[in-house]
Amino acid sequence: MPIPNDLLTMEVFFMKLKLAVLFGGKSVEHEISVISALQAVAALDREKYDVLPVYMTKDGRWYIGEHVGELAAYKNIPKLLAASREVLPARVDGKAVLLRQPPKGFGSPVLAQIDAVFPIVHGTNVEDGALQGLLRLLGVPFVGCDVTAAAIGMDKFAQKALFRAAGVPVLDALVLRQSEYDADMDAALARVTERFGFPVIVKPVNLGSSVGIGKASDDAALRRALELAFRFANRVLVEPAVPNLREINCAVLGDGDAARASVCEEPLNADGILSYENKYLSGGKGSRAKASVKGVPAAGGAKGMASLERRIPAEIPEELERRIQAYALQAFQALDAGGVARIDFLMDGQTGEVWLNEINTVPGSLSFYLWEPSGVPYPQLLDEMLRLAFRRARAQEDLSFSFDTNVLADAKI
Repeated sequence: MPIPNDLLTMEVFFMKLKLAVLFGGKSVEHEISVISALQAVAALDREKYDVLPVYMTKDGRWYIGEHVGELAAYKNIPKLLAASREVLPARVDGKAVLLRQPPKGFGSPVLAQIDAVFPIVHGTNVEDGALQGLLRLLGVPFVGCDVTAAAIGMDKFAQKALFRAAGVPVLDALVLRQSEYDADMDAALARVTERFGFPVIVKPVNLGSSVGIGKASDDAALRRALELAFRFANRVLVEPAVPNLREINCAVLGDGDAARASVCEEPLNADGILSYENKYLSGGKGSRAKASVKGVPAAGGAKGMASLERRIPAEIPEELERRIQAYALQAFQALDAGGVARIDFLMDGQTGEVWLNEINTVPGSLSFYLWEPSGVPYPQLLDEMLRLAFRRARAQEDLSFSFDTNVLADAKI
């Protein structure tokens, strides 16, 4: 299907847009991806989109089927897969398609043609540019960050360097490698204590959802925190803990050319750092702001990031909120991000000083709970993200990817 000049104005289409929603994958955030994606599947406008949920298993296989878009089916994944069809993505006759896997001897191997892809994925191997690179090779418009922005957005140390260069305040940090720690544990610990003292925060360089994160106030706790983080990554980031910590988050919608910021939120937790359990398993009891999506059960952590206890809007001075929103926009566009991202800040609750903590290029629940109070209902948010995807794809069509030479005519090996 050609990319229309007016993007997703549906009158230009003779049929609904065939939209593949990808989720799952080989990531410690696999389950959260399932929840976030099925929230979006429930909210997408069926008058505009022919939605095809595509589940990626933890070992990299892709499946479609009648029950793939139903959250209840994931209580028994082997049963779900047995009732579904495995597929392979490919490009056939200039179009992105899903092929039957394994192929049969007769009949077309093409099970579905795809007009656009909405990857709702979290974590390494899927959010970090790997999946985005595959989608670029398939030549299909896709929602969210492009390859480079996705890769940098998953590396907490690399993004710090980028944001610091863009004038956004970030905490000092150092990176320890697993090989360095194994070779001389005492020397590695000394690097940390000489640089920062205590307390410090330790986390894997390339994970989200607060997986593997720890706080250390002495040598023994530092060893434990490092060993936990090294279970999930070969590179670990260490930074000083912020005193009187309050966490303030802000979402951004747009691309490198134009973007806008949402209201700010303050996640509420009692552990000093926001953990995976705080984010997804608390059930949201006593939350000052609750959000849900029709069709997705709200039991336990089934609402993803929407279940977290939070204040929306954050109870901070108006000037501070404007400053955080400005930093969020500055960071988003410095990364050349696309779609929706959530930018998380750390604040000293006594001084009001803030530092950008990290950017989440595919935030849990797509941060729809921040856009609804900003005047953007979830279906409209999804529409806008798709418009941005088609705008980028159309701009890339105008680029030249060939350069005529006669190098091969005289090449010798």
